[in-house]
Amino acid sequence: MFRNLLTRLFAEDPEPGRIDATDAEVALAALLVRVARADDRYHQIEQQRIEQVLARRRGLSPQQAAERRAAAEMIEAEAPDTVRFTRTIKDRIALEDRFGVIAAMWEVAYSDEDRGPDEETVIRLVAGLLGINDRDSALARQQVLENMGLTSKD
Repeated sequence: MFRNLLTRLFAEDPEPGRIDATDAEVALAALLVRVARADDRYHQIEQQRIEQVLARRRGLSPQQAAERRAAAEMIEAEAPDTVRFTRTIKDRIALEDRFGVIAAMWEVAYSDEDRGPDEETVIRLVAGLLGINDRDSALARQQVLENMGLTSKD
């Protein structure tokens, strides 16, 4: 199943409709996992935050969100570099949803109340590849901090 999903995600010329909404959401979840793993510490609190984000984005049950995160962990581990991975799914993310994707990434980065430089690097890279400028990424970060009751360290 996961090998088939990877094949569909990374096909050179994907056929229209070949990637469905669920596949795209698993790919986005894999980006969240990539952010959480960027600092080489993947804690339970980060896993829980990823599940919360997934449940909130698509109205999933806790069990469905946990299953989606587990699938995303496998996809992330097998996916090529972040640039290729993000470019591959970019066409499957509606422009108006890209800000939310970056906000979700910031939320995961701050789930342990500390963003590491490696996590920030991944988010900045993905934001650029998704067409989100630094200002909008910073706005997303600030919004996440306020929602989480944290203060900016910048």
